[in-house]
Amino acid sequence: MIEVATKDCTALSDAELAEMADLCAVGGAGYEVGFLSKQREEWVLVTHVRSGDELRGFAFSTLERIGGTPSLLIGVAAFPRDAEGEEALRGVMRDLYRRAVLAFPDEDVLVGTRMQDSAAYRAYGGLSDIVPRTDHKPTGEERAWGRRLAKRFGCDGQLEDRSFVISGDGSAMGLLDHAVAPVGIEPGEEIELFNQLDRERRDCLVVFGWAMAEDLVAGTLPA
Repeated sequence: MIEVATKDCTALSDAELAEMADLCAVGGAGYEVGFLSKQREEWVLVTHVRSGDELRGFAFSTLERIGGTPSLLIGVAAFPRDAEGEEALRGVMRDLYRRAVLAFPDEDVLVGTRMQDSAAYRAYGGLSDIVPRTDHKPTGEERAWGRRLAKRFGCDGQLEDRSFVISGDGSAMGLLDHAVAPVGIEPGEEIELFNQLDRERRDCLVVFGWAMAEDLVAGTLPA
């Protein structure tokens, strides 16, 4: 049984940051306390998933309007590399969608983040018009959204807006870090999109999709 709780980043303690860094050290994210401490300053909300006394995942996020468009932005999120990681991921997304419908009632919400593994697309289950996606040529407006999000994530000038690849410089970059798909579920076609990333440079994709107002109200996300 997992428990999910979201609070303001200003209420995040140093002990909690250390706990989050320990989770990242065991998994693949590798985020250290110094990096996570900066996220406390850059984002508004932090969500923790616990199983008993054990931290099973976390996410830094914010709800804001970008050019008037309701947006849920996930700056950094990390989950364990085991079977419980999927449950923790869904728990985080459910709580964030619950907050999104309260913040933006009766409105579609853009959901944006950065990813480095195709399994992270599992976070977008039930969203509409996800970009980038395999065999889809992005429109001019979709490319513009990629640029807006890259700028909001502090990566202005690092985005190739046709591939949605953000070029890294070898240093840690905020991601929705989820790399294990559930047993019995094959990797999606999106895996092709990640073959173009330079892992040593720590490239990533900027990814967005739309949470439709009726789905948010019905509480059917994530699918």
